[in-house]
Amino acid sequence: MSSSAGPSAGSFELVLAQPRGFCAGVDRAIDIVERALAQFGAPIYVRHEIVHNRHVVASLQERGAVFVEDLRVVPGGSTVVFSAHGVSRAVRQEAAQLGLHVFDATCPLVTKVHVEVSKLRREGFELLMIGHAGHPEVEGTMGQSDTGIHLVESIDDVERLSVVDPERLAYVTQTTLSVDDCAEIVAALRRRFPRIAEPKKQDICYATQNRQDAVKFMAPKCDLVLVVGSANSSNSNRLREVAEKMGCEAKLVENLQAVDPQWVKGRRRVGVTAGASAPESLVQELVHGLGQLGASRVSVLDGVTETVSFPLPKGLGGSGNRSRVSLQGATASDALRDVG
Repeated sequence: MSSSAGPSAGSFELVLAQPRGFCAGVDRAIDIVERALAQFGAPIYVRHEIVHNRHVVASLQERGAVFVEDLRVVPGGSTVVFSAHGVSRAVRQEAAQLGLHVFDATCPLVTKVHVEVSKLRREGFELLMIGHAGHPEVEGTMGQSDTGIHLVESIDDVERLSVVDPERLAYVTQTTLSVDDCAEIVAALRRRFPRIAEPKKQDICYATQNRQDAVKFMAPKCDLVLVVGSANSSNSNRLREVAEKMGCEAKLVENLQAVDPQWVKGRRRVGVTAGASAPESLVQELVHGLGQLGASRVSVLDGVTETVSFPLPKGLGGSGNRSRVSLQGATASDALRDVG
């Protein structure tokens, strides 16, 4: 989407990052809730927000999804969906004890990390989890083991670590971290624990990597970057931080209504991207609104084309069906082979 006319006085150019918005794991999770509603009717209970986006959650609530943090409030025998962030073993056990009919919308790339944790603990490794305290993905991943796993959020945490045996130590990571920040923490771990075991493939997912790379390409061309995403979205916050580290002012916005018109006054070029849990409809609404504020030309930057889709759980239209949007390339395909 572009026009040939250049920006006029008082106007600005708008550039869109590629890729942006929904990843395959997010699309699959939303599809699971929608299919469960269509097949079983409302209410369908969802443990935690299915993905971290207020627009998506509100839309599903209108159709009969009920979001809960505690499974004990769910009537016995009800259908419940686990969110894309994953859950601990204790939550799975609780759902079974309560007699709930579960569909698991955990992103397959998060499941890959869960499998790594279980395997490494069986092999006697003490584990370090690089991630953000309180994030549901971190809680779910650390909850794959009752003991022997420690959270690392910073290089300072690395220096404070006390481990049982540095020769039997491994690490995993949250899938939505800043690639660069995570690399710095991993480097600190290698310096302190030279024998630390690493994942066969990095745990930061392809979508996180691709969207951060797209912002690194876009930000130097812009004097403002707008990231569409919710405040509690880890990957959206990381996109804002990446733009800022590239020397560009950046704002995280829920939607067009969150944009202050003063932000774009006097700008030459404004970049737009969206977190992996933000729907494209919000981006297009933002583009239209920025047109009213002076955007005279819109272009889409070159970037990675994502082409993978993830299978849906059995019982939702057949085990061979896949979620409706294909969004990734070789990296996710390789990771999924590791899960198997």
